[in-house]
Order: sequence, then structure tokens, then C-alpha cells
Amino acid sequence: MLEPVETVTPQALAAGERALVRDLAWASMSGAFSGGVILVAFALSLGATPVMVGVLAAIPYLTQASQLPATLLVERVRQRRKIGVFAITAMRVLILSMAALPFLPHGMALTFLVGSQVVIAALNAIGACAVNSWLHQLIPHEKLGHFFSRRLFSGTTLACLGTLAAGALVDHFPPHRTVQAYALSFALAGLTGFVSSFYLGRAPEPVMHAAGPSVSMRQRLRGPFRDANFRALLMFLGAWIVASNLAAPFITVYLMEQRGYAVGTVTSLWVTSQLANALTLYLWGRLSDRLSNKGVLAVVLPVYFLCVLALCFVDESFDPHWQLGSLYVIHFLMGVATGGIGLATGNLGLKLAPQGEGTVYLAAIGLVSAVAGGTAPIVAGALAQAFQASQLSAVVRFTSPASQHEMALVSFAHWEFLFAISAMAGFYVLHALSRVREGREVSERQVVQQFALEAWRSVNNLSSTAFGAMFPFERLSERRKWWRARESRGR
Repeated sequence: MLEPVETVTPQALAAGERALVRDLAWASMSGAFSGGVILVAFALSLGATPVMVGVLAAIPYLTQASQLPATLLVERVRQRRKIGVFAITAMRVLILSMAALPFLPHGMALTFLVGSQVVIAALNAIGACAVNSWLHQLIPHEKLGHFFSRRLFSGTTLACLGTLAAGALVDHFPPHRTVQAYALSFALAGLTGFVSSFYLGRAPEPVMHAAGPSVSMRQRLRGPFRDANFRALLMFLGAWIVASNLAAPFITVYLMEQRGYAVGTVTSLWVTSQLANALTLYLWGRLSDRLSNKGVLAVVLPVYFLCVLALCFVDESFDPHWQLGSLYVIHFLMGVATGGIGLATGNLGLKLAPQGEGTVYLAAIGLVSAVAGGTAPIVAGALAQAFQASQLSAVVRFTSPASQHEMALVSFAHWEFLFAISAMAGFYVLHALSRVREGREVSERQVVQQFALEAWRSVNNLSSTAFGAMFPFERLSERRKWWRARESRGR
């Protein structure tokens, strides 16, 4: 049933693309109920320290090293769909078993939580190694932006609904019964994950390209690192992962502990970011196909790091409503930026990996991600713990014989130190990006102009009825297909 096929017909490819879109949609729903805000909130309820939160954030990256033996398994078995479906389904069985954790003593539950996350992330890395190689061969390169924008769009949509539901679920239960809320959330995560596995198994897998001469893993990995341009891409991806993971894993902790927001409020902020991500994904996909992934990154990376820096200045307003409103704006802009970053970085890895060598080249990305992403959150957690009682202020002081006045221009405390360090690291990320060669160079101005034009076309196409609906996604999809068909006729 899960065997590779000699030929993938256009009809089978189209059906497979639809199945893969549904796969990620249900997988995102599963992740919403078991990861992200809910996972961090559950860990905090068990008494997790900043270092422990950093460890939980580092685990998915550290276990990327599992892709190295997984690469050997893929090359030996040569049945990527079977490996991917089995590994990912086993991961979801373990997620379902997490429903028992809230009923254990806190210390034991935290230990088992970390252990289960290690196994879950390792199985996910093995499955991802097989699936990425599979998709690298299945999806034509000229359709990468279009396909992944559709896939990520549906994924973020269901992730938003799942996260809102999970946040409402936790807040709905009284404090002494939150264990039941977390147990129910993990159970739902496992069940929705099984639906994702079903759709993943429905996509066709072409027979793998003929393997070259048998060589060791060390020799195979030399290829990506000897390729000067791909090495530059690895440097950029490593820098981006370090810079982003100095701050991103701790935004939920900052909102819950330093700002005192409830889980429902924090999930609504996260959903604001994801909605912005979803509503702009297909625009970034079109631009990455028409212009370049590097041009998209040159625009969205500065926006992301400015948003991270802006978190340090939320306290400048003393009105709680203005503070919360500014957080919604920041999260919205971060969602727009991360949509472009996620799409463009994924496309770059697939695009710059030579045909027939996708498995080992993508495994090299996994190795770099493991080192960078596994180190940054733990270091950041240790820094946050050290800065817990620290404060840095830039003060203007005016003194006269009659009076003395002081005004703090900038004041950083606790988590805000991490946000400032992350924003500063963004300068190196942009430098590393400039060394990657994708092909035709496109200016940031062109990307901004084209993004504004596409956004205006989409808004112009929405009727008053569509504005009355909360999520007019089908209209956006229709508009995207109409423009692609028109461009094809014009070529």
C-alpha cells in the first residue's frame, strides 16, 4: 500500500498535493493541542525554570541529529513514504500517551515530559528526513512556492483554531482542575495526529533515483559542506536559528510570568501572529516564485527583528490597554514576517540541493539546525535565569539648585535582555544572507512593491460579502489560481 510507484501521473500528483495539504493542516491542529503555548504553559504549571523551558525548546533541534542515521535508513530501504508514515504515526501514539502526565506528581511529570519530548522529536526528525527527500523529488521546483504556500496556509489556519480552542479549554477549567484540561488537550492532539498520518499515506512516492557508489556518511556529508554556495546557506540558516531562538521560545513565558496574562490571552496573541502568517503566505509564495527567496528574506528579516526589539518597549505606555494593543500589533507584524521567512528558507534548502542528492543535503541542514537550535535556547534560558533580578536603564538626569529630575529613556529587565540580544544578532543574519547566491538578484524595493501590489489585488477582489466573513480563504485561493492561469497563458 505504501510502496513507491514507477510513474506519478499528473492526476496522481494533483491528488497527492491535496492530500499533503490536508496532512499538514491536521498535523498543525495536533501541534496546537500538544506544543507551542500549551506545552510551555503546562511546563510552567509543573514549576519549570527558564533553563528547563530552554531545554524543551532545544530538544526539537538537538534531535535533528537523528536525521543522519535516518538518511542511511532511507538510502538502504528506499521506501520514504513507509518510513515517514510509520515514524510519524509512532510519534502520535506517544503524544496520545502524554494525556497521563498531568495526573503524575509535578517532579515526575516534568521528567517524563522532557523524556517524551526527546522521543517525539527524534521520531519526527526521522519522519521529516524521509518526507523531505520524498517531496524534494515529487514536487516540481517551479511549483515549490505555490505548493508550500497552500500547504502552510491550511496548516496555520487549523493551528489557529486549535490553539484558540486549547487556550479556551485551559482557561475554562478552574485552577484545581487544569490537569484535566491538559490531559484532554494532549488526547485531542494524538487523535488529530492520526488523521494527519492517514492523509500523508495517500500521497504518491516516486521511485528513488539510482544511488551512486557506496560511500560512508562522513564522505557523503562532505558534499554539502564543500559546496561553497550551500555552505553559505548553512551559515545563514545557522545564524537565523541562533538569533531567533534566543528570544522566540521565551515570548510565552514573558507574557505569562512578567506580564501576567492568562493562557487564553497568550493564545489569542499567538493566533493573531498565525492569522497574519496565513493571510500573507500565498503572497510570499507567489513572490518567491516570481522574484527570489533571497529577496523575500531581505525584506522580512529586518521586520522580524524590529518586532523582537519592540517587545522591550511595551512598558513605555502605562495604560494596560495600550500595552496589550501594542502586543497585538507586534504579533501581527511578526506573523507577516515569519510567514515569508519560513517559506523562503524552506524553498532555498530544496532549491539549492542538487537533484538526486536531496536526502544528504537536507540532512546537512538538519545537522546545522541541531547544533544551532540546540545550543541557543539553553544558553538563553541560562542568561534569563541570571538576569532574573537585573535591570538596565539609560537615564537622563537634570539637576538645578532648586530641583532634580530623572527620566529613564530605556529600561530592560529580565526577558527583555534576551529580546535585545536577539535583535542585535539579526545584523549578522542579514550579513550571512548576503553571501548566499540564489540566481537572479532582486532588490528589496521590488519585493515590497510586488507584495503591496498583490495585497491590493487580493483586497480589491474581495466582495462586501467576503469582508463580512471572518475567514474568506476560499476567495484568496481562487484569486491565486486565476492569476497563475493568466500568467501561464501570457508566457
